[in-house]
Amino acid sequence: TWCLHSFFAVSLVMGIPTVKREKQNYLIDTLRSLLYQLSEEQKKDCIIIIFIAEVDAEYVKSVAESVKTSFPREVQSGVLEVISPPASYYPDLSNLKKTFGDSEDRVRWRTKQNLDYSFLMLYAQPKGTFYLQLEDDIIAKPDYIESVKSFAAQQSQDWMVLEFSQLGFIGKLFKSEDLSLIVEFFLMFYKDKPIDWLIDHLLWVKVCNPEKDATHCEMEKSKLRIRAKPSLFQHMGIHSSLAGKIQNLKDKDFGKNLLHKAHNNPPAKVDTSLTTYQQHTLEKVYKGQNFFWALAPVAGDYIKFTFLNPLEVEKYLFRSGNMEHPDDKLFNTTVEVLPADETLRKELADNGSKFNYPATKDGYLKIGAFENGIAEGSISQSIGRIQAIRLSVTSDSPVWVILSEVSMSILFIHY
Repeated sequence: TWCLHSFFAVSLVMGIPTVKREKQNYLIDTLRSLLYQLSEEQKKDCIIIIFIAEVDAEYVKSVAESVKTSFPREVQSGVLEVISPPASYYPDLSNLKKTFGDSEDRVRWRTKQNLDYSFLMLYAQPKGTFYLQLEDDIIAKPDYIESVKSFAAQQSQDWMVLEFSQLGFIGKLFKSEDLSLIVEFFLMFYKDKPIDWLIDHLLWVKVCNPEKDATHCEMEKSKLRIRAKPSLFQHMGIHSSLAGKIQNLKDKDFGKNLLHKAHNNPPAKVDTSLTTYQQHTLEKVYKGQNFFWALAPVAGDYIKFTFLNPLEVEKYLFRSGNMEHPDDKLFNTTVEVLPADETLRKELADNGSKFNYPATKDGYLKIGAFENGIAEGSISQSIGRIQAIRLSVTSDSPVWVILSEVSMSILFIHY
């Protein structure tokens, strides 16, 4: 088994089974969607387990390396784990009984899928409080983690499954303490029916009375399986892991994905040397109306926010890229602030920084930098009021750039 892992218990464990597809592979895009906009605190309280459900060692290694190359920090910190089963795990799947009019290939596919989910659930069970079942070809709403935890906390009655998508087995939340029972049930009937049917049968066994009608049964099951709306996960794959199957499944409850995030920023004049693409202006992202999109930056390019009145800024956050264009990020870009005190600016320009930050020739202090597309931090109050904040590009970029979130937290002082 090839495995990268952490040993810390968390609130939420997410499981993603993935197999070799004949055509397009969506795994990296799925992981980008899940990790996009997660705060450091959220990353410390969740684990995403990628289960490569193949026994071809070369293929497993190639997928694991792809994940490690795409998300080095998340693998290193233990947010992402990659596992695969031993070849001995799977029984002979060549002579399965055909049922429900399904072809031999489909029966084999759904049978192996039941075994894959079972392995993943048992591996995940001791790692966290809740387990969220996902697939390798989805996109997620930016606030999905808060929404899942909030919805679970609101439930007044005992439940077994919370559903955050109406498609297949996407977005099913279980209590980790229930996983052993669920997997036992799956393994009893893994050859007989698809996984979503099996979970429905398990609920029937738990609460339905054979002496009462189907309406009563559905009512009782609805107390154990509760659907959250709107959906938090959307299916994006067209090519199924079942060879030759095309699936145009879309969750109508998902809605349109928001590609920017709005904040109530203080009045400022915005300015950039970058070439803006169409109507995606810098002013719009600052006002929270849209994302800023520009052609590839070169060394010396800048994005600048000049406050109409000098302010004491406590914190800043700049996020580049968005859900549809996650690679359009700012690289090799510093965050700089211009102190409002002109005497101080001249002193910085002439003699360098008297703070612990390097100073530029035009009096700015370099207080931070973009890392993995995000720049965030606090600004020392010793700098005093700030006239402007500037993002300065230090080297040519191979990609266009999107700025999808700009947030300035102002320190309010009462006189």
